[in-house]
Amino acid sequence: MSAGLVAAVGAGLEAQSAPVTPAPAPPPRSFHVTKVGHGRPMILIPGLLSSGEVWQATVERFKTRYECHVLTLAGFAGQPSAALAGRPFLETVGRDLARYLEVERLDRPILVGHSLGGFVAFAVAAAHPDAVGPIVAVDGVPFLPALMDPAADAQRAAAQAARLRDFYATLTPAQLVVQSKMSLVSMMKAPSDVDRAAAWSATSDARTAGLAVYEMMTTDLRPAVAAIRTPVLLIGAAEFAKDAETRARLHAAYEQQVAAVPNHRVVLAEDARHFVMWDDPDFLWRTMDAFLAAPDGRPAAAAPQKGR
Repeated sequence: MSAGLVAAVGAGLEAQSAPVTPAPAPPPRSFHVTKVGHGRPMILIPGLLSSGEVWQATVERFKTRYECHVLTLAGFAGQPSAALAGRPFLETVGRDLARYLEVERLDRPILVGHSLGGFVAFAVAAAHPDAVGPIVAVDGVPFLPALMDPAADAQRAAAQAARLRDFYATLTPAQLVVQSKMSLVSMMKAPSDVDRAAAWSATSDARTAGLAVYEMMTTDLRPAVAAIRTPVLLIGAAEFAKDAETRARLHAAYEQQVAAVPNHRVVLAEDARHFVMWDDPDFLWRTMDAFLAAPDGRPAAAAPQKGR
């Protein structure tokens, strides 16, 4: 046996006997995904403390034409918060969602986000403008404080945001449900929907909710959304705006949120509160259909409102 062969055999034996170090497990993803339907990919992102089930009727409506990827974010509605591990909420979810689009090889998927989900959609689209398709934001905006106070900025909002973050951190699960119910009553019209949404709070992590609220209030994405290259449809909730003057002011406030987006449209859901997909689903679906069917990729005129 030649010396070279002996050396080769010896090396092979050493390799066989050496311990195999397993590859490190990938970090947990900051959301859970359920996939339904077929067609062009559509990512549906729920809001604060919500389950992906908030999109159930919408998925039923679109699943024959779109492959719906329905998210539930970490820390909400029974999903563990370990994926965040003290990291910034928006940065972590946005990074993981961008990676998901790449791993799944999704070609410019439609992003549909409600409330916090809309905020996430804007962040991902601004950071990865070539990776996403049209965006539908359902009462979710790039900078929430300015929707109520046009003069608001992130620095001025920081103190109140910190108080809310710290307040959420003190809540027990039972207290989080009570707090959620108090807020949800003004966000949807049907009491049964209030109960349904509040039930998700019982299995949510209050600290994660506080962190998400803090970041929404102290992160101004309005300059960043100028990088978005895809059409944007922003649907605002306007059930409380009972007269034309109030609706005009509200429309202007939403318009200011996306003014930097080159291709955008703002539509008010006049018969819906914050949970538009529950209060007036037909309006939401018609408006989305018109927007997504535009042959040149630009937002089309919204569907007629009720009674008009």
